[in-house]
Amino acid sequence: MLKRILALTKKEFIHLRNDWWLPAFMLFGGVLELMAVGWATARPISNLPLMVLDHDRSAASRSLVISLENTETFTLEAMVDDFQTIEDALERGQISAAIIIPPDYAEEMAASDGNPTLSMILNGAESVPATAALRAAEGVIASLNEKLIIKRLKLSPDEFSGFAPRLRVWFNEALSEALYTTPAEMGLMLEFTTLLFAALAFSRERELGTLEQLLVMPFSSLEIIIGKAIPVIVIAFTDFVLMLSMVHFVFKVPIRGSLPLLFILAFGYLLVELGKGMVLSVISKSQMQAFLLVLLFGMTDFMFTGYAAPVESMPQALQFVANIVPAHHWLEILRGILLKGAGMDVLWPHVAALAVLGTFIMTFSLRFVRKALD
Repeated sequence: MLKRILALTKKEFIHLRNDWWLPAFMLFGGVLELMAVGWATARPISNLPLMVLDHDRSAASRSLVISLENTETFTLEAMVDDFQTIEDALERGQISAAIIIPPDYAEEMAASDGNPTLSMILNGAESVPATAALRAAEGVIASLNEKLIIKRLKLSPDEFSGFAPRLRVWFNEALSEALYTTPAEMGLMLEFTTLLFAALAFSRERELGTLEQLLVMPFSSLEIIIGKAIPVIVIAFTDFVLMLSMVHFVFKVPIRGSLPLLFILAFGYLLVELGKGMVLSVISKSQMQAFLLVLLFGMTDFMFTGYAAPVESMPQALQFVANIVPAHHWLEILRGILLKGAGMDVLWPHVAALAVLGTFIMTFSLRFVRKALD
């Protein structure tokens, strides 16, 4: 049996050597996408285009604009003379925010009982930049408000003290977006890689017309499945090691937990996705159909992993669905080991869930694929 499995595995590797683009795409496609995502999210949001409509044109209004620029979140796009220019720029997506300073701004700031106001317009069509712009503007306004209170109370800055919370961030001290997105992207790319490679195992043979030849050979269905699975596991695990090396050495994502534990759990997760991919492979009539099914299942999983939206904020019914998606538990395990240094004492609920789901998926997959091949 072992010789027959090794012969099938050798045949698969020879076929992959001839179709070298497939393993190359599996290995480096995910790595390149991960690199693009990491670079896009590694830096904080900055240089958002800002328009200012200054009706006041005073030293106070200029100081406000300079304070906004000093946050480095904004880049002054233009000082305009009418609101229509701002409206046109927002509709065309040319700016992320606009500040409208009323004509009595400096006067209200200087008066002891003044009530200075500002208007800020955000481009809500792009929610992430809009949120960053709002936080930066709120910080500038809070600083101005504090100075105004000190001035009106006729206190020195040393005499003024208020509520001063002590904030401490664990696991991601700089609140780097890359430390959140790159591990999640790595987990999802591993899923897509394994699913796609496994889904092409039998659909490629069927499309090339060689599946019937394979089935009439003196191999059992189990031997064929194992022979097909070994190259998938080898290449997918190699891809995982490459992506893990990139996120650690290039994007400085820490590995605070046990690396052997991570490799063991990654191998187990690969088996789960392999089982799903094999089922897609035997029901697909062509490679294109297999590819489309992988996209369908992969994107469905993506919505329930917690990457796009926290699972905790979903309705109860959707939270239940998320808990039966293996990729959700895999991302929790991956982030837990990399960022938190968590061990089995913390991760065991997700590991147990992944084991139960994996046992069910692998059992169903083996029975379904063997029945399809017999």
